[in-house]
Amino acid sequence: MKKFGSFKLILKTYALVLSVFFVFRCILFLTELDRIDFQEVSILTIIQAFIMGIRFDTVISSYILILPALVLLVMEILNKRNHLLKKIVFYWIAILFILAFIITSIDIPYFNQFFSRLSIGALAWIDSFGFVIKMIAQEPKHLFVGIPLLILLFVFYKLHRKNFRADLEKNDASLVLKITFSIVFLGLMFLGIRGRIEENSPIRVGTAYFSNHSFLNQMGLNPVFTLMRSYIDSQNETNATIQMMDDQVAIAKVQNELGISNPNLFNSPIARKVVPDSIDSNKPNIVLIMMESMSASKMERHGNTRNLTPFLDSLSRESIYFENIYTSGKHTFNGIFSTLYSFPAIYRQHTMKTINRFHGFSNVLRKKGYSTTYFTTHDGQFDNVEYFLKENEFENIYTNSNYPSSASKSVLGVPDDFMFEFSIPVLNDLHKKNQPFFVSFMTTSDHTPYYIPDYFKPDHTEEKYQIVEYADWSLQKFMRMASKEDWFDNTIFVFVADHGVPISAPYDISLDYHHSPLLFYSPKLIETPKSYKQIGGQIDVFPTLMGILKQPYINNTLGIDLLKKRRPYIFINDDNKIGVLSDSLFLILKEKEKPKLFKYKQKNTTDFSKDFPEIIEDMETYTKANLQTYQYMLLNKEILKSPVLKKLD
Repeated sequence: MKKFGSFKLILKTYALVLSVFFVFRCILFLTELDRIDFQEVSILTIIQAFIMGIRFDTVISSYILILPALVLLVMEILNKRNHLLKKIVFYWIAILFILAFIITSIDIPYFNQFFSRLSIGALAWIDSFGFVIKMIAQEPKHLFVGIPLLILLFVFYKLHRKNFRADLEKNDASLVLKITFSIVFLGLMFLGIRGRIEENSPIRVGTAYFSNHSFLNQMGLNPVFTLMRSYIDSQNETNATIQMMDDQVAIAKVQNELGISNPNLFNSPIARKVVPDSIDSNKPNIVLIMMESMSASKMERHGNTRNLTPFLDSLSRESIYFENIYTSGKHTFNGIFSTLYSFPAIYRQHTMKTINRFHGFSNVLRKKGYSTTYFTTHDGQFDNVEYFLKENEFENIYTNSNYPSSASKSVLGVPDDFMFEFSIPVLNDLHKKNQPFFVSFMTTSDHTPYYIPDYFKPDHTEEKYQIVEYADWSLQKFMRMASKEDWFDNTIFVFVADHGVPISAPYDISLDYHHSPLLFYSPKLIETPKSYKQIGGQIDVFPTLMGILKQPYINNTLGIDLLKKRRPYIFINDDNKIGVLSDSLFLILKEKEKPKLFKYKQKNTTDFSKDFPEIIEDMETYTKANLQTYQYMLLNKEILKSPVLKKLD
């Protein structure tokens, strides 16, 4: 062993890099410690998660070290000392592992936000890279990752350089022994790349899922592995556009679900004319507020005991309220798009990056004489929101550039309450034009980096609770201001989240991340408050509102009026996973893995997939038919426009 210096050098490098990965995993563990109930989770399960982490870290380390090991072992076999080759090997290892450690550090705040390890989905914001960097830099808690990263990079480089400064001893063992030893050693490294010997296939993301505890399962993954795996998958042509089933079969199933009796009437396969029992001549104003990160789990009526949303809770009791609404995806762009245009999210596809014209809120209401306005607090170019909405008939768009520069407090722009206060004169001017208005708000304050104005006095001491209190208070401030205006009595206010937060995450997909409040409030126009328990989604907001308006229109979306129809299931997207919910069951679908089925209303983490195969098939078929139909419509762009009767073509 003493003679095989290359072997020792590679082993020392393994020990060093695995130690660094281990420290990052410990940091992730500490940042998510509140997810672990130590009365339910054994220490052994936690240890198993860390051991699983070593396995995935070894895979990445072996990929990086296999070529350096080959070079060093060949030099040892030949008894050659080439300082240039050794220097190249040194920098190869240093650069690639430094990059790997940076990725690993980025993964921690990413996981804290999205409850998912780093994937190619994070690159959806690559064209807003500067914006994202500012958002990260302005959040103080990210120093908890940034400072250890700098320290670990420094320590790694110093120890790595120390290891390589030692001269490799001349190996006078026989050539046969050296070759045999090298082959065995490289074989072990290839085994490290493969990640496991217990199955025919190499290690996969699903290998990490050894328990019923979702966080501990994901903790075992290496973010470099998940990032590269998702990138490789994204390069597969089958992932560019989905092909879950035959297009025509999918469309036929969706038409049947939507009750379309004459599918050949319009130039769109899902367009159907909706005529209310009675048509209301009044056209009330519509104010839609999409609330950043407002998970239903933050509300008292959904079991939260911290009194974070007293106003939203009180308003929900005076409204038409839907208790079981789920967001289409986990990103703000998913929430904006699905709420406004009633189509779902498909894996990592970013619909607003490609300009299509959709048939939703802005387009339909413009045809009915409404003005259309959108407010957000930050840069309108982020997520391509401003350009996309302009192309989809939003006449007025207010972003950070419209507010006084002194009011901007972070990369997210102005605080929520400033945006709301700024909007009141704008809404008054719209009202004076003697036409109804549709105004949509996208709040942002409940997103890092947090900014809480000095004039707001929260009850809680922890910032993550204070910001929810502030967001709720901002909504109350807006409604108080609005209630004093002439247009208030003839306005319907709609509140929905863009997405939630993973407060509780017993499953691979956090339902808290997708469970959203949905309420329709208008004290003069909605005289009888009522709560509904049926499941629905963001894609149903537009048709439901049109039903409340009692206005005829053509519905060319996958959404339904929840006051008139019921869904058997609602589907949610989690970038690389799909969730399907009934009123009692939660199905999780992953590529190349068996479906898992849970009784989520009972918070049961037991997989019941073997007990309900027929239900799983029905849920899966329903979901894939809807997603495939939407994909078909995207690829045939002309049918996303306002549908027309074929006989008029």
